Amino acid sequence: MAKKQSGFAKLAQESGLYTQEKLMPVSQDKHSFFLGLPNEISMQERRITLTPESVRLLVNNGHEIWVETKAGDGSKFSDKDYSDAGAKIVYSPEEVYKADVILKIEPPTMEEIDLMKPGQSLISALQIGNQAPDYIKALNKKSIIALAYEFIEDKVGGMPIIRAMSELAGNTVMSIASECLSAVNGGKGVILGGITGVPPTKVVIIGAGTVAEYAARAGIGLGADIQIFDNHIYKLRRIKQALGTQVYTSTIDTATLAESLKQADVVIGALRAEKGRNRHVVSEEMVAEMKMDSVIIDLSIDQGGCIETSELTSLNKPTFSKYGVIHYGVPNVASRVALTATTALSNIFTPTILRAAEEGGIEEMIFSHNWFMKGVYTYKGSLTNQHIARKFGMKCKDLGLLMAARF
Repeated sequence: MAKKQSGFAKLAQESGLYTQEKLMPVSQDKHSFFLGLPNEISMQERRITLTPESVRLLVNNGHEIWVETKAGDGSKFSDKDYSDAGAKIVYSPEEVYKADVILKIEPPTMEEIDLMKPGQSLISALQIGNQAPDYIKALNKKSIIALAYEFIEDKVGGMPIIRAMSELAGNTVMSIASECLSAVNGGKGVILGGITGVPPTKVVIIGAGTVAEYAARAGIGLGADIQIFDNHIYKLRRIKQALGTQVYTSTIDTATLAESLKQADVVIGALRAEKGRNRHVVSEEMVAEMKMDSVIIDLSIDQGGCIETSELTSLNKPTFSKYGVIHYGVPNVASRVALTATTALSNIFTPTILRAAEEGGIEEMIFSHNWFMKGVYTYKGSLTNQHIARKFGMKCKDLGLLMAARF
């Protein structure tokens, strides 16, 4: 005789016929980066993109970081500092360029691009004034996703890295001018500023952006006679308000500028490139009319310069003379204060990397945020920056369409 089932047993048997719930695996959107920090080999560059403190934070968030030996020496960070922070120290460029994302200061050399692997991401400076079409072609050949940090914006349209480096350049340019004016360094032997009974040094600043603001503030503090030229009235008005004092300002009128240059002891070129290229507002003829042993410091030299006689120089040999005028053309002025510059850069790069990890990677970050997308100039074999394309006469593809084609 069959045993009668209890009500609970019958219910359990019937429930087996119903559709059962099953836990599905939840995808993790957070991305872990494999970052490489190479040793800088060009322009006597002393900066590095991340401090050991930032490396520790990123490693604690699950990211892997390889640092080439001695990469932090110029900023007074040792291999041990990075190793203690959780980074792996590697002893050759070949090793560090195995990383998925390369973070560096200067643009990679052609030899460094040869070490890169296809599809890698690169975040560095571009310094368009110093590049040639072969540089873009080499990146495209490797299908590199390259971002120029001087193009990356923030959410409100500012350029955080450019502003930070501009503040540094503006603050240090007056000390550079003092060195160039010193008789010890072959200058005319005058003090930057002035003392009682002696007329102050005349400083002409071309441009009214962040560099000009901080340079003018430093110059005024020393007692120099400052004149600021720019073609944008709103910039001139803004800098006067920022300085909080009356200062000579003028639009860039050739005759007026030429007259001021004849009387100037120091000329600072601080014009940012517009539409990807800079133009020379100071001609060779104007320079030839300047006072003997006066000083030109062209801080826009990395974009081609705004003074016709300017040439690229290095920290090892920063000056040259033309028409009896001392020229200073170092593109990485912030490298003179490498520790401060590195800390400033690290404070910007670290939250950006963490945000990109939350978005799911570099490509997702580019696709999701227009301000970050603006930094991209090559994407998987295509040039995507119109200004660079126009400068080099190359074809340009719309990045938005290329990104959409991923899906």
